[in-house]
Parts: sequence; structure tokens; C-alpha cells
Amino acid sequence: MNETLTLAMLWTDWFNLFKHFASISIASVGGPLVLLPEVHHFLVEQQNWLTDAQFRASIVIAQASPGPNVMFVALMGWNIGLNAGGFGWAAFSALICMAGILMPSSILIFVTARWVQKHQNLRAVRAFKLGLSPVVISMMIAAGWLLATANTSMAHDWPLWVVATVTTLIVYHTKVHMLFLLAIGAALGASGLLSM
Repeated sequence: MNETLTLAMLWTDWFNLFKHFASISIASVGGPLVLLPEVHHFLVEQQNWLTDAQFRASIVIAQASPGPNVMFVALMGWNIGLNAGGFGWAAFSALICMAGILMPSSILIFVTARWVQKHQNLRAVRAFKLGLSPVVISMMIAAGWLLATANTSMAHDWPLWVVATVTTLIVYHTKVHMLFLLAIGAALGASGLLSM
């Protein structure tokens, strides 16, 4: 995260940050990672509150750390706060982002969970659950594509694409444990074979 921004955030900006995460919270079916393309568009491209490097680093650090997947939202908020004026703003911004992403979906689950459990055999409930599968899969593919293509060149980074393709095929066709594949990827990266 070498490059940073200097932001002059108004109270309306802080409210818009909360409102954006609150508005996409309900769409986080399958987990918050499916929201990465929309979050990137809003924070990096539209508002310019984060750099591309800060966005990617927030995801990588959160995924490498123990805890829930949603922690990348707090790190993005933290970085926006740092860009806006320091550690006090970083904590405030992280709190705003986490409240925005967690409150609406938590309230929805609290309100509907019992009803869905009670009516799980209704055709409409089953159809809704089945219909969500392709939506979640396509959103995960979009998030993966965003991360895979950020600052890469197919010609230069072909070893990474080969490893990603082989790994995808192994996961799809076998029952090899993911940690084993992650260890192989880490060894290849550490050896320098993937950075040609």
C-alpha cells in the first residue's frame, strides 16, 4: 500500500459511505466477497476514496487473517479514514463501513429466518433458494475476475493463469484438499517461478 490519497471528507461523504454499504448489504448472498466488483467501482473508480493498491491490499490482508470474510470492509474503511486524516478517522470510517454492511442483512435475517424455516417446503421458498445459486456463482466469478485481472497482463503473467486454470480443474474434478493446493501455490510463489 505504497500510494495513498489525501481526502477532504465531508459529513455527507461519511453518510454516503455508510449508505452505500447498507444498500449493498442485502445483495451479499453468498458472503460479502461477491460484492467486490460493486465496492471497487464505488470506492476506487467513482469516489476515488481508495487506490487500487489499497483496495487489493485490504482484501488480501483480511483473507490472510483469521476471522470472518467481511473484515475486508473494515480494512477498506480504515484506509479511507487514513486517507481522510489519520487514525481517529480510520477507526470512525471502519466502524461506519462495518455498520453499513452488517446492519441491514442482520436485521433481514433476524426478521425472516423463523418464517423461512417454518415454510421451507413451500414451492416459492424452494424456488427462491434454487434461483440464488446461479446468482451467487456468477457474482463470485465476477469478484474473482476483478482480482485476477487487476494490474496483470495475460502475456506477461501467463504462469499465474496456468496455475489458476489447473487449480480450478483440480478443485472441480477431484477431492484434493484446498490447503494442499494453497501450500503448492505458496511454494511456487516463494520460489519465484510465478514471477517471470
